[in-house]
Amino acid sequence: MSLADFWRSRRLRRNPWWIPRFLGGVPDIEARLVDLLGLVALGLFFEQYDLAMLTSALKFIAEDFALAESELGGYLSLIRLGALPAFLLVPFADRFGRRRIFLASVIGLSLATFLTAFTQTVAQFVALQMLARTFMASCTAVAIVIITEEFPAEHRGWGIGMLSALAACGAGLGALLFSAINLLPYGWRALHVVGVVPVLLLPRFRRGLRETSRFERHRERRIGRPAASPLADWLQLLASLARTHPLRAGALAMAGGLGALGSISVFQFTAYFTLQVHAWSPAQYSAMVIFGGGIGIIGNIAAGRLGDRIGRRYVGLVFLGLFPFCAALFYHGPGWSVPIAFVLLVFCATAGEVVVRAFSTELFPTSHRGTSSGWLALVQTLGVAAGLGLLGLGTHHPGDIARMTSLLAFVTLIGGFFLLLLPETSRRELEVISYEEPA
Repeated sequence: MSLADFWRSRRLRRNPWWIPRFLGGVPDIEARLVDLLGLVALGLFFEQYDLAMLTSALKFIAEDFALAESELGGYLSLIRLGALPAFLLVPFADRFGRRRIFLASVIGLSLATFLTAFTQTVAQFVALQMLARTFMASCTAVAIVIITEEFPAEHRGWGIGMLSALAACGAGLGALLFSAINLLPYGWRALHVVGVVPVLLLPRFRRGLRETSRFERHRERRIGRPAASPLADWLQLLASLARTHPLRAGALAMAGGLGALGSISVFQFTAYFTLQVHAWSPAQYSAMVIFGGGIGIIGNIAAGRLGDRIGRRYVGLVFLGLFPFCAALFYHGPGWSVPIAFVLLVFCATAGEVVVRAFSTELFPTSHRGTSSGWLALVQTLGVAAGLGLLGLGTHHPGDIARMTSLLAFVTLIGGFFLLLLPETSRRELEVISYEEPA
């Protein structure tokens, strides 16, 4: 290798400005893939920002709408059920393309978040937040499909992990702004106005985001076939997924659904718990999210890289299994251990989620990859709603939230064992892992 080629390769592997050094270096991949990662991560950045708002500002939102603590679980469960329609939307990515559905989801999420700032009743707030969850789920699902289809097999786990880590930085921005909630005009409402930014960046998304090469080849193979209505095509995709890959779809549903059920209440009430029980200020909670969460999101990268090297199944099981013990430390440990437990919670949760998301796209062929990703969104939404619903049923007195969240967290361990029923996917080409059903 010449000296010029050496320095060129060094330059290609150097982190772009938007990948922090603490997340590790960029592997030897094409520059266009790094650009693609950045653009897709930008869309998910604001998805995580909006998600963080409901957690951080929950105490202030509850006070604004005069909600009792016993009512929170029910309302939060209803909001999370808003992600259910994503199961109807995401499969259309297998018909119309990943790019169109991703862009539509980013626009919908942005507008729903922005309009939340102007709600006057709890019914309006819940309705718009439900709509936002629909587009959040579809945005995430299609983003994972895009990265899975474009990245090489040996670095696919890293790509999915880095995407999740970069997206999680949106929660950091939310925490930073939340620290000034008592100074901002209109309080929590001002935080939601920031949600309009993706709409302003729409021209950048449209120019930079192309359709995946695997879907383009799939679309070419469809040329000449009798055209079906979108609804008929959607139903056919769902039926075909259940018929050709029942064990994979079932095991994925159990791992994803139980993982969501066990983790949702743990994270949903971190701000409420620290502000109410430990009497923290918003600035203290924000500092924990920014610095502790900044360390914890390395779990995305760790799971991606470890999954690429030693396999996804056991990596997922280990981190999902450790999660409930971290939750117990957070809600029942001494005050000084809360920030440490939060770091461990984020690390284990993000690591386990990366593995589950990777399986949701790697295990299925191109013709069903959007549908399978939507299937995961559906079961996780049901798991989230069930978790918050069970929390609400078990919350009657002060202190019940800590007890219930700790108990529900142990369900993630059960979900982890279902990963062992899935075939290993690391370092295998997608076409080898799954097959296309004959036309």
